[in-house]
Amino acid sequence: MNVTSKTVGNITVIEAEGSIDSKTAGEFERGAMGPIQGQTAVILDISKVDFLSSAGLRVLLMIYRQIKSRNGKVVLLGASEEIQDIMANTGFLSFFILVDTLDEGIAALKP
Repeated sequence: MNVTSKTVGNITVIEAEGSIDSKTAGEFERGAMGPIQGQTAVILDISKVDFLSSAGLRVLLMIYRQIKSRNGKVVLLGASEEIQDIMANTGFLSFFILVDTLDEGIAALKP
């Protein structure tokens, strides 16, 4: 699991790579929760995530709740069809804006 963050304008972009499961969810949480503190516009680039377990879903929900509490929005970038299916089956998909490119994500977060 590799988690990095960067800022594009006023948007925080969190990039995750690898599997997000019970062994790596803590690392994903630590890598994502710090950079989003105080933010209202976040893009989670999960285009390089090959597996998402319930532990990963829990972290996504934590991120969503943190941003939503500040009336912000969270965009998921590059979610695979498999991950979208998992999120749809659990009802999590409706919490996020789905996009295929960074430019689409930035446009979705503009006021």
